[in-house]
Amino acid sequence: MENNQSLSALVDKVMQQSAAAFHQYRQVSSARRAEFLLNIREQILALGDELINTAAAETNLTTARLINERGRTLLQLQQMAEMLQKNDWQEVILHLPPKENPGAHPDIRRMLFPLGPVVVFGSSNFPFAYSTAGGDTASALAAGCSVVVKAHPAHLKTSCLVAAAIQQAAIQSQMPPHVFQHVEEGSFEAGKLLVQHPQTAAVGFTGSFSGGKALWDYAATRPSPIPVFAEMGSINPVLIFPDYLRTQYEKLAELYAGSITLGVGQFCTNPGLLIAMEGEGLETFIDLLSQKLAATAPATMLHKGIGESYNKKSSNILLINGIKQVTSTKNAIENHQANAILARVTANVFLQQPGLREEVFGPFSLLVICSNPSEMMAVLSSVQGQLTVSMMATEEDWNSHARFLQAAIPVAGRIICNGVPTGVEVCEAMVHGGPFPASTDSRFTAVGIQSVKRWLRPVAFQNFPQDWLPEALKTKDENSSA
Repeated sequence: MENNQSLSALVDKVMQQSAAAFHQYRQVSSARRAEFLLNIREQILALGDELINTAAAETNLTTARLINERGRTLLQLQQMAEMLQKNDWQEVILHLPPKENPGAHPDIRRMLFPLGPVVVFGSSNFPFAYSTAGGDTASALAAGCSVVVKAHPAHLKTSCLVAAAIQQAAIQSQMPPHVFQHVEEGSFEAGKLLVQHPQTAAVGFTGSFSGGKALWDYAATRPSPIPVFAEMGSINPVLIFPDYLRTQYEKLAELYAGSITLGVGQFCTNPGLLIAMEGEGLETFIDLLSQKLAATAPATMLHKGIGESYNKKSSNILLINGIKQVTSTKNAIENHQANAILARVTANVFLQQPGLREEVFGPFSLLVICSNPSEMMAVLSSVQGQLTVSMMATEEDWNSHARFLQAAIPVAGRIICNGVPTGVEVCEAMVHGGPFPASTDSRFTAVGIQSVKRWLRPVAFQNFPQDWLPEALKTKDENSSA
């Protein structure tokens, strides 16, 4: 009881401080916020090899992968700063009365304002890009929100290093005290208290469905519910059409062997579901893909818990009647290392087993074999919301199966043509999100500068004197039309 009271007091102190910081920080100019984000970028870069080596020791990720991810994190901060410098992110809209008839309609001016203190949960599989200084933190700070990060216990030392860099940048940029705070308590109870605290205005999360759904439920049961923007992964269906399979089975096997095993399959965009029709090239493709997967050396997963979960979930699927393992390797080996697994099943069995549509986090992929286009469409229609759908097709395929694109649009946030879903470009056009359960709000992206809109809400001002308006809403000629 004493420990719970102590934890509750800690969370209350942090959130009260965050609320006080928010009321100051939301009035900081876009230009100064941009300087702050660029200063964070420089402070992280200054950590050098210490940051990379610490993250490698905690996560089992390679140095090359971590250097690349750090670069992505720095890019996210830079892009958010550039967005602020352009100063059009507030989406100012003016509905002004015409000069010749001022009483024709009211003067209404609209712009976006920050929500309030944001709680960000660090991700286990991305210690930089989706964690302490990742996209959620960068976009929330850009929006004018104060941020509280709950560190992921799987890479606590890494998170602490990055948090210290952000806090140093805040001091150097003369930001309000507590504009960024770091909570090291790793318990589920701490997460629940943070989400349900009255001062919390929104939540950002990247991780498992069970974790994201729990936070979403906590937020929904508050006296005043708040948005939880949770990205919870998916199985990312890949539609392989007949002519592509017949003519490009070697390329297909090469592409997807690399995608399935990339990062030991520990990406939310891992292609966990391949859907193909019976026909020429299918069995050759299966043999080639199986060989390439089997030739990939087992690798250590992020931590013991993820390794055990991969072992359990993949083993359970392989026990289902009608599932055939194609790869000859064991499903997992000791020391939470993982081997890639390819299994096959008919469309009929797949459609009768809802559990086959659940994500197996790791280098696992299930090939569903369909007898005809109708079965292929039924399989695609049976999956819930996804981050991605990929379509492997030639022009001949497209002429016969273009309707599959219309079926994919309601399913996914991103649709890929003749490529792999792994690899999320950080750009303004990117949509990293999708219908539930891939994410909790398919209208928003977690990647790119458009992600800032998660932490903003519109406010309209009607018939205000010019001098009383926020600076962004003032016009040189109040009677000019818009």
